Amino acid sequence: MHDIRAIRDNPEAFDAALARRGDAPVSAAILALDEARRSKINEAETAQAEAKAAAKNVGAAKARGDGAEFERLRALVGNSKAAIAALQQDAKDLDGQLTAMLEVIPNLPYADVPDGADENDNVEVAKWGTPRALDFAPVEHFEIKGVAGAMDFDTAAKISGARFVLLKGAVARIHRALSQFMLDSHVDQNGLTEVNTPVLVRDEAMYGTDKLPKFGDDSYQTTNGWWLVPTSEVPLTYSVAGDTLAESDLPRRMTAHTLCFRSEAGSAGRDTSGMLRQHQFEKVEMVSVTHPDTSDGEQKRMLRCAEDLLEQLDVPYRTVILCTGDMGFGARRTYDIEAWLPGQDAYREISSISTTGAFQARRMNARFKPADGGKPEYVHTLNGSGLAVGRCLIAVLENGQQADGSVTLPAVLHPYLGGKSTLTAQGALA
Repeated sequence: MHDIRAIRDNPEAFDAALARRGDAPVSAAILALDEARRSKINEAETAQAEAKAAAKNVGAAKARGDGAEFERLRALVGNSKAAIAALQQDAKDLDGQLTAMLEVIPNLPYADVPDGADENDNVEVAKWGTPRALDFAPVEHFEIKGVAGAMDFDTAAKISGARFVLLKGAVARIHRALSQFMLDSHVDQNGLTEVNTPVLVRDEAMYGTDKLPKFGDDSYQTTNGWWLVPTSEVPLTYSVAGDTLAESDLPRRMTAHTLCFRSEAGSAGRDTSGMLRQHQFEKVEMVSVTHPDTSDGEQKRMLRCAEDLLEQLDVPYRTVILCTGDMGFGARRTYDIEAWLPGQDAYREISSISTTGAFQARRMNARFKPADGGKPEYVHTLNGSGLAVGRCLIAVLENGQQADGSVTLPAVLHPYLGGKSTLTAQGALA
């Protein structure tokens, strides 16, 4: 949510920032609603003051026996109640209209975010690792001989429909090992607090983390009103909703491994083969709640946490900063990490690390009390994948594939696999 005071102070800058995202100017319409709302509030407050003064004089008129003045003042007080209620309702309606306008306007990009229209304008900022030189033609993850029998899309389709997968045997175990490796790394090496969160959340949690009202079609809702989380960013971030934290409690760094659910609305025809784009998937999420002065540094810290996982897994990657036209609705700056997939001969997104500034905090009223005793301020919130487990499985399988259909597995996973280091061409761990 945007700060109406900032829009009042500099509407031109607000419109200019939105224009960088390809949005039309809206400050004039916002300020017209804001002015009408404030006018109704002022009218109501003036009427209340007049009614209060008249009420005091009613008793005085009666005491001095001035019947005509008594009746006039009493009628004035009585009529004022209805007029004040009408003005207050008008102000409330205008406030609702203003909120409805503000809540669907995207966050403003930071100055260092590159301008651009889409993913083709993203800017590479780092690259790690060199793709293996192969003496055979690599295949995609679901075509690897040792994987094919354990990645069952047909049975999943029979159970649930398209964009689901049934993982079995050794491949299921590798998938589980990846999530455990990620969590252990975040807790033991990166100092994050592990949280086991609900995956069913209320409207307020989705709204507070900017998923509603604009993106309801991207998520699933149960018949009794709960939402299935698109990512554990939602429960982790919303855990501080309505709180006023002590400055000494910041930063608050959390991680969770959950199932995630997305309808993939608008992605028809994209990545229909394999398990790159699914309705149900698993992700290890990172969320930080920080002081505004440290949020930029925290984003870089989170980025390194995610990059380090890929380095430990020996998966080549590149990091890009998203341009204004490719950023998510709530982000002020986003870095994507793209893992090298030899089967596609391309880098594909495996993590996004975003800072929202105070955008989410303002929606969910999350603040901190400065140590010097100043007024409470909004915290900053950040979120990032650390990592998407299914996509990481794809990267590990494709980068470790051998000519005979087996897969050499990263050394950091061996302890989670009973010391086994290979997925054989027959689909067993060895």
